[in-house]
Amino acid sequence: MRLPADQIVEIADRMRAYALIAIYNANSGHPGGSLSAMDLIAALYFDKLKHDPSNPGWPDRDRFFLSKAHACPALYAALASTGYCSVEDMMSFRELHSRFQGHPDMRRLNGVEFSGGSLGQGLGVAVGSALAGKIKGQDYNVFCLMGDGEQQEGSIWEAAMSASNFGLDNLIGIIDRNHLQIDGSTEDVMKLEELSSKYKSFGWNVIEIDGHNMEKILCAYEKAIAFKGKPSVIIAQTIKGKNVSFMENNHKWHSTAPDYDQLSAALSELQQKKSDLEKYIRRPFPAGYYPNTDHGSSLYKWNSHDTMRVEMATTRQAFGRILAKTNDLAILKLSADSCNSIFGTEFENFDFSKKKGVINFGIAEQNMTNVAGGLAKEGFIPFIGSYGIFACGRNWDQLRSSVCLPNFNVKIAGVGGLTVGKDGASHQALEEIFLTTCLPNMKVVVPCDSFETGKATQEAINAEGPLYIRLGKSKIPIVTKSETKFVLGKANIIRFRKAQKMFSDSFDTFLSEDYESENESLAIFACGIMVAEAMLAAYVLKSEWGIETRIVNMHTIKPLDKKIVVRSAQEIEHVIVAEEHQSGGLGNLVAAEILKAGNLRTKSFFIVGVNDEFGQSGSPETLVKHYKLNAEEIVKRAKISLNL
Repeated sequence: MRLPADQIVEIADRMRAYALIAIYNANSGHPGGSLSAMDLIAALYFDKLKHDPSNPGWPDRDRFFLSKAHACPALYAALASTGYCSVEDMMSFRELHSRFQGHPDMRRLNGVEFSGGSLGQGLGVAVGSALAGKIKGQDYNVFCLMGDGEQQEGSIWEAAMSASNFGLDNLIGIIDRNHLQIDGSTEDVMKLEELSSKYKSFGWNVIEIDGHNMEKILCAYEKAIAFKGKPSVIIAQTIKGKNVSFMENNHKWHSTAPDYDQLSAALSELQQKKSDLEKYIRRPFPAGYYPNTDHGSSLYKWNSHDTMRVEMATTRQAFGRILAKTNDLAILKLSADSCNSIFGTEFENFDFSKKKGVINFGIAEQNMTNVAGGLAKEGFIPFIGSYGIFACGRNWDQLRSSVCLPNFNVKIAGVGGLTVGKDGASHQALEEIFLTTCLPNMKVVVPCDSFETGKATQEAINAEGPLYIRLGKSKIPIVTKSETKFVLGKANIIRFRKAQKMFSDSFDTFLSEDYESENESLAIFACGIMVAEAMLAAYVLKSEWGIETRIVNMHTIKPLDKKIVVRSAQEIEHVIVAEEHQSGGLGNLVAAEILKAGNLRTKSFFIVGVNDEFGQSGSPETLVKHYKLNAEEIVKRAKISLNL
C-alpha cells in the first residue's frame, strides 16, 4: 500500500483517535507512547512495509516487531486501518477474551508478529527473524520499533552486537526517542545519550530524523532499506502524546487513560469529528477489584448487604507506606522505572528526577539486582521492586547467584498475579512461588491484605537474608485487623463465628501454635487474595450447610509452617488449597508435607488455582471469576469432598 505523505499524516491522526478511544473504553492503557510512535507506524503500514492483510502469513512479507509493546494501541490502529481487523473489533481492547490484549499476543491476532510486554526482548527476536531470512535466502526486511527507555535494558545491546556481527542489513531498528519513561525524563532516570555514537560503535548504520516529519520518515526508511552490509537504526526524535496538547511531553500520560471530557478535547485537537467516532465510544466501568461482582448467589457478592462489609486497599500502597516512614539509613529503595507501580502512592510526590527517596536504575532489572547484591555486601538493606515477572523471572539468575548464593540481605517486591489486570499475560506473574521458593536462603511472603502487608514489610526489614514479597496492584478486601498477630514463618488460623456488620469482625484469628482443634470438617490453606475468598467460602458453608471450616492463612510460603500443615491433616479429613497462582505453587508444598508425614486422615485434596495456562487481559474481578479463583469455586470443591 503506497500513499502520499500528506494523506498518511491524516491517517496517522485518525489512528491516534482510534487508539485514544480504545484506551478510554478500557479505562487503562498507554496513550503517550502510542501517540509518539503513530507517525512512524503509519508510514510503515501505508508506504514501506510489504504486507498483505488478506494473507497475513505470506512468507515473503516484511516483519514488524513492536518491542515497546505497551504502545500496542498504535499497532492495533494500523492493523484496523489496513484491513487485518475492523475498528469496531479493536474497541474490545483489554477486555476478557479480546484478541486485542493489553500487550500484543501473536496467538490471538493476525498481523501481530511478536508477543511483547517484557521490554528489551523485541530486538533479539527481530535479530533471529532477520537471520532466518538470510539463512533461507528470503527477500524480506525486519523492522523493530523500540522505546528509548528500553535502551536501558542490557539485552538490547547484546542483540545489537549480534546483529552487527551477523551483518544483518535486512534488519532496521527504529527508536521512538520521546525522552520520557514512566518515572520522568530518560536523562534524569538513566542517561542514554549519545545513542547515535553507541549504535555506531556497535557497528550499525545510524539515521537521525524528526519522527513527526512524514517526508523525512519515508526518506529514512528508503535509505535504511537500501543500505547494505550493516543493520540500520533510525533514531526518531518524537514527542510523547503527540498532537494532544495536554498529553505532550508529560510522563504522567505514559499509562493513564483519559476521561470522557479529556477524550473529547483530544479528538477535537486531532481534528476528528466526534460524530464520526461516537459509535466506537463506550462508557468504561471504574477500575477496581470486586465492584459487587456477580458470582451467582448474593452470598458471594462483596458489600451487597448491610452486614459482612469490607473496605478495600492495595497491598503495594501498604508496602510503600512502611518504606516511606522508615528512618533507617541502611534501607535503600531501588526501582526499575516503576516507582509508583511498586512503592505506591506514598511516593507519588517524590522528585524522582533528583533521585529523592528511590534509586532508579531505569528499565534494567538484572542490573538493579546485581547492584543490590553489592550494596547488601557493604551493609545496606536494599528493597528492589518491579512487576513480579520481571522481579523474579527476568532476573532469576541474578537472584540465584548475586543474592541467594551469598545470602545477601536483599528484599524483593513483585507486583504480580491477576490483580495486575488489563496489562495481560506478559505482566501477570502466576509463577512466582515456583521461581522463588526453589532458591536456597530465599524467604517468600504472600500477604492477604494491606494490614498484613504492612506487618510483612516490617518483618522483612528485620529478617536476615533475601526475602521475596508478592504484592497486588488493585484494591482487595481488608480481612484482618491492625491488631492481628503476624509472625514470619507461622501461619494464622481463621475461624468464622457469626455474621457481623464488618466482615473482619465475623472471624477469630489465632497464631497456629496457639490454636486448638474445634473438630472442623474442612481445612482450606490459602495465601494472598485467596484468603478473603476462603473466608467468604467458610461463611457460606456455615450459613448454608452448617459446615465448620478451618482457614489456614499461609502468608509465609517459605519457611512453610509445616507443623500446622501436618496437624491439620491429622485432625481434618478434607483439604483444599486456594492460590492465585499456577496450580501447585502453594498446593504442592502442602501436599508434600502431608504425604511425608504419612498415616493421616486426609480423604480428599483439591487445589483451586490457575490450571497450566497464561493469564489474559481483563479487569481483576472478571479474571478472578474466569479462572475460578473465588469463594464459589471453593464451595463447589468442598461440596464434592463432603458429599453435600
